[in-house]
Order: sequence, then structure tokens, then C-alpha cells
Amino acid sequence: MEQNNLLILSNHYLTFVKDQVEMLSTNFGNINALIRFNPARKLFGYRSIVDTTPILPNVHILTTPVLYLPLDRQYKRLGEKHYYATKKVIRNNYLTFNLIHAHFTWSAGYVGARLKEEYNVPLVVTAHGYDIYSLPFKDREWREKIEYVLNTADHVITVSQSNLACINKLDVSTPVTVIPNGFRSDLFYPRDSSECRRVLNLPQDKKIILTVGNLELIKGQKYLIEAIGEIIRNRKDILCIIIGVGKVRSNLEHQIQSLGLDGHIMLAGGKPHDEIPHWINACDLFVLPSLNEGNPTVMFEALGCGKPFVGTKVGGVPEIIISDEYGLLVEPADPDDLAKKILAALDREWDREAILQYAERFTWENIAKEILGVYEQVLR
Repeated sequence: MEQNNLLILSNHYLTFVKDQVEMLSTNFGNINALIRFNPARKLFGYRSIVDTTPILPNVHILTTPVLYLPLDRQYKRLGEKHYYATKKVIRNNYLTFNLIHAHFTWSAGYVGARLKEEYNVPLVVTAHGYDIYSLPFKDREWREKIEYVLNTADHVITVSQSNLACINKLDVSTPVTVIPNGFRSDLFYPRDSSECRRVLNLPQDKKIILTVGNLELIKGQKYLIEAIGEIIRNRKDILCIIIGVGKVRSNLEHQIQSLGLDGHIMLAGGKPHDEIPHWINACDLFVLPSLNEGNPTVMFEALGCGKPFVGTKVGGVPEIIISDEYGLLVEPADPDDLAKKILAALDREWDREAILQYAERFTWENIAKEILGVYEQVLR
């Protein structure tokens, strides 16, 4: 395997893509990660989609600029534009590769399919979330595009049984393996909660509820805010911290003010990934109120810090929170159920060691072994 060169295609190089690439790096001669980048992002003040730290000698990150507007019609045409931009980067940098791994079926998966046909090298595609539970079911054209990608691949990885059920609704004959996301055990591990609160200037006498995610409708933060309104009728020692940036921030601000929850909810904005472990360790309970998910990385990161998890029964969440030893499940878009489960979780004595022992199976070290097994299979 060490003699092979891996080509990574993705629309970002953060968290679950970056972490697994770094864990896999010792098994390859070179890894070239070509990351699709829309120059228009800068105009809207979006954060960087590429994290180049730490610098690994055999991992080379190259951005692939593709200009497009965030409209469905433009997005459907993105595959061809992304393919030709990728070809240019490959040609200009004299890249060679024996294996392609595309993260997300669109547009990276489409680019991978075209490159496989042209260079005659094996292709692995990972279907993560919206790219498999949403895109192929929008209309017939989208379905045909995603089916082409999946059927061209030599092997498909997806992160949850829920996603696999979506793939099974399509006309796909490629073998599929379910491999969940993971977490960095060198970053997400138990730390002293009081010290983390001191460093972050958080109160020591509050029960802290934390959620981390983009501020988007699909992430369901508005239902968490409604739930907090219910919770403070039972207890006042609550501080809910919402970390993230996104389009619905102003809506959430208005909701918090209209419910009179300014003293109980903090919109903390975006935070660097290496700072998130401090926030998780500072909290008493991690909550994810999403309306849909693939297999959320923050869930594994919370478990890796030994924190109980309350999350909605969507995507791969119920496949991981399989026991109330690790957390509690709630119905999506149901603030009453969410409030009830949060109150129950705050009143409970959790076995941190049991949570940590369970989380061990989801370290990137262990998940990478499963991914390598797929690589070895397609290279044979």
C-alpha cells in the first residue's frame, strides 16, 4: 500500500475528511487532496473550507477553484465545471495516483467517476449525508446523476444504515460498506471541566447545555431554543451555548429575545476546531436537535470527551446511541420531547467511563482500519 498514491476529492478539507486523510497518510507514498473552492464564498464572508494544519510531508492540499452561484440549476451543472477544473490542477501539477477517493457523491463523486474512466484507476466514493438522503430524490435528473456516480465507483462507503437504506432505493449494483465517522482521540478526550470553564470565562454554577453546528434550518436550533424556554420553568440554573455560524443567526437572535431567554442562551459564533474540545468538556450535556443527519462527527467528539448525548432520531444517530448508557433520543422538531429528555439527562448520574469505553471503537485510528480494508479490496 505504501507504494501507492491516493487522490482525494472533496468540497472541503475539515473535520471528518481531514482527520481520516491524516490517519491514512502513513499508508501511502503521497496523498493529493484536491478541494473544490468557490471564490464567491469570500464575498459572503464564509469561513475557510481548508485546514492545512498540521503540515504532513506526504499530504499535499490543492484548491480547485470553481465559480458558481448557490442555485439548484447551477449546482446541477457543477459536475462538468468541477471536472475540467480538476483536470487542470492534475495537469499543471503533474499528479499521479493509483486510487481515487471522492467524498460526497456530488460534485466530487462525479469528478471521480470521470477520472476513473479516463485514467483507469479504482474509485471509492463516500456518501455522507444530504448528497445521498436528499439529492437523488429531488427529481429524475438528480437521480440519474447520482446513480451514474455510484455505479461507476468500484466501492461505495456510506456513514450510516440510514444512508444505506437510501442507496437501496436507487438502481445501484456497486458494493456498499457502512463505515461510521469518527473522532480524533488526541484532541477529544476528558479534561477538567472547571478549568475549561475558567479558560472560556463560563460560569461554574450553571448546568451548561452545548450544541455545535452550522446555523441552518436543518440543524434544528430553533427547537432547542423553544425547549430551553420550557426547561427554565422547572429550573433556572441553565446556560445553553450554541456554537456555529450560518444563515439563520438573525432568526435565532430574534427568537431568543422574543422568548426572554437572553440570560439562558448564548450564541457563541464559530470556533476553531481545536477549541471545540474545551467547550465540550465545559458542558454537562451535549445536544443535537437536527432534523436530518448523515452521521454527525460532533456526536462522536462528545462521546470521546465522556459527555452524555441527547439527539434526534435521524440519520445515523440512533445507530450510535444504542443504549441510554450513552445518551437519550428524541423525536425531531418536537421541543416538548427535547425539553423532557434534557431535564431527565441533567438529573441523571452518568457513567463517564462507560461512555468513554464505548467511544473507543469510533476513534479515527479504528475507523481508518476499515477504510483501508476497502482500499485493499479495490486495489486487488
